[in-house]
Amino acid sequence: MPTRRARFRTGKPTVAAIALVMTLAACGGDADDSDSSNAGGNGLERSSITVAALPLADDAPLYIAQDRGLFKKEGLDVRIQPVQQSIQALPALSKGQVDVIASANYVTFLQAHEKGTLDLRILAEGARVAPHMMDVLVPQDSDIRSVADLKGKKVAVNILNNIQSLTLNAILDQQGAGRPEYRQIAFPQMGPALEKGQVDAVHAAEPFNSAIQNDLNARVLVDGGSAPVESIPISGYVTTRGYASGNPKTAAAFKRAVTAAAQIATQDQSAVREELPKYAKVTADQAESIRLPAYPATTDVTQLRRLTELMKKQGLLKKAIDPGTLLVK
Repeated sequence: MPTRRARFRTGKPTVAAIALVMTLAACGGDADDSDSSNAGGNGLERSSITVAALPLADDAPLYIAQDRGLFKKEGLDVRIQPVQQSIQALPALSKGQVDVIASANYVTFLQAHEKGTLDLRILAEGARVAPHMMDVLVPQDSDIRSVADLKGKKVAVNILNNIQSLTLNAILDQQGAGRPEYRQIAFPQMGPALEKGQVDAVHAAEPFNSAIQNDLNARVLVDGGSAPVESIPISGYVTTRGYASGNPKTAAAFKRAVTAAAQIATQDQSAVREELPKYAKVTADQAESIRLPAYPATTDVTQLRRLTELMKKQGLLKKAIDPGTLLVK
């Protein structure tokens, strides 16, 4: 009978199969020329938009909008550039090499805004936490039996000092448990790191969450979306103030398209599950069992304020930020 390691490497599609070869290519000068020549017919300042996106369930509305012609209906030519972490695209966004980042984790981008490295604007919400769409996982035979056992243990997160540690810390604090030591490991590498014992637990988001459970028979220690962080916003479609103010009609058109796609995703989860195998490298069978985030069709300032206040409480923001000032109307 194959070992657990062998099953992970050679069985049905695994975490390794989910990993994408992701590079962010800077757009050349031809894009601006194309935009100006195509924009006149539809009233947009620009017709082409380059969007950096992650292979996460959060991004399903982006691909729904692309595949169902919602962008085309708005007169937009949307070019999607895959990235492994949204933070990788931050310099490109600042330099205008990409126009929008989808699934941009709010924590990193709000911090960049506060530091002055990015003049952030939020076009639309991307995803909010839903039950078990991100879990803390441990090996089946781990002696970590409760969140109290995480104190001092090594826990993998996709990015340090970000939404995963922020929400897990809030859960631990509410339960009076001590905090772990976080290790930055990209989602596609979390399964191998857990299997090799490089970390004691991983905080994985879908589709990696389900894949690690299936491939390694990993055990769910705690739902990363449980109280007090249930339904908290985690990601959005972000751009810069310069882009939003310089291209208001284009920004509005993009916002309408992703909003319409979010409504589809909310009303018909099968639409999301049909998209996932196309960009997240999961099989159709795997897509059926993935726990999906919530896809809000409207941006709720009150919910975003929950996030900024939690960030300030944990020292990830030096002062409170009013998210209402960052929304593209």
